[in-house]
Amino acid sequence: MHPYEIAIAQKLKGRDFENRTKLCRDLWNVRVTDVVFFSDEAHFHLSGTINKQNFQYWSESNPWELQQRAGYDPKVTVWCAVFNFGVLGPYVFEEDDVTVKVNSSHYCAILQNFFQPRLG
Repeated sequence: MHPYEIAIAQKLKGRDFENRTKLCRDLWNVRVTDVVFFSDEAHFHLSGTINKQNFQYWSESNPWELQQRAGYDPKVTVWCAVFNFGVLGPYVFEEDDVTVKVNSSHYCAILQNFFQPRLG
């Protein structure tokens, strides 16, 4: 027997296949002069613990690694975008030098105040 992690995925709806097919066709027709970017954010724990979603341990045998941490471990969230012409970021989610939880208003603010002005 081998351990497995449960994979969480969004439930697909009726039009999702059509929408995904259209997006693939649109991406296939991207020209060299078009601006294409991908972005993501990552959480970095200030105590040095590892975010298990961003880390894989490869070994021939199970190391039985156990990391204990507090329930509310302080962390910082960092955003970055990769373009076909470079990298934009990192951007740290903070207000008044205090780390904030990422929500829709913070994400909209980063797009309007950090991302959009640098597209020039």
